[in-house]
Amino acid sequence: MFETNFQLAELSLAGLSSFAHPSGVVQPASPVVLPDDGRPLLLFLHGWQDNAASFDALFSRLAPACHWVAVDWPGHGWSPSRSADNYYHFFDYLDDLHQLMALLPSREIVLVGHSLGALVSGCYAAAYPAQITGLVLIEGLAPLYEAPELVVERLRQGLKGRQRYREFAERFASRRMGSFDEALALRCAVNSLSASQLTPLVKRALCRDEHGWYWRHDNRLRCDSLYRICEDQAKALMSAVGCPVLSIIGAQGFTRLKQPAGGFDWLPQAEQVEVAGGHHCHLESPQAVCDQIIKFLSQFK
Repeated sequence: MFETNFQLAELSLAGLSSFAHPSGVVQPASPVVLPDDGRPLLLFLHGWQDNAASFDALFSRLAPACHWVAVDWPGHGWSPSRSADNYYHFFDYLDDLHQLMALLPSREIVLVGHSLGALVSGCYAAAYPAQITGLVLIEGLAPLYEAPELVVERLRQGLKGRQRYREFAERFASRRMGSFDEALALRCAVNSLSASQLTPLVKRALCRDEHGWYWRHDNRLRCDSLYRICEDQAKALMSAVGCPVLSIIGAQGFTRLKQPAGGFDWLPQAEQVEVAGGHHCHLESPQAVCDQIIKFLSQFK
């Protein structure tokens, strides 16, 4: 496993990969080059307030079947935050992904997204169907949507959230934990997962200075969206996904993903499988998730 950075126009994305890049920095003048060995390239996209190490338990199990890249979204993990006058609009992640795709080789690329990463993956495959061979969507399907009559309240609450962040930004930034174990225990409590399952993710999520440990992720990630698309728009996006889709859900995950409103029925070519675990089922049942991914990849050989 290698640390790799991907240089985009406005910022860089930190990441992990199954291969070493000569300079360690992938950019337009020095894109990724892989051997022509018939193995697909899997691009892993993590969820909200997670990072590339969210998929750590999958990497070694999948390595014989593929090449892989996993990136930290802006404001997550080791990637820098967005500029001070910017926030984390959902569709801006699609721009990040589009720039990242331009740095990858022209070959079979399968997007593997968890939660937020799954929503971004589906929307990107709708916009650029020729570039994506397949999608593996873990605990995520259609982009979040809501009824049009909620638009005013959504806007009001979103603006309040931004103002609250501005008022308390210094307090958020000064929050410290006394040890790595304290931070790990907090994350375990939030996600109802074990220390062994979360250790790689938490290691990549933390910084340390003389005052203690603190989370790397940008606190602006907690600000509510100013708007959301409506159901018809979400359906139009999912209906435009032309590649095969594997939806993996946890038995104790988001129940909405098992219902028509989750968006599965809008996908033209999709199958859904259930594995043990909750929203982070790929951490709780990594072997079962890998078995399903390898089975899914076999159709492209």
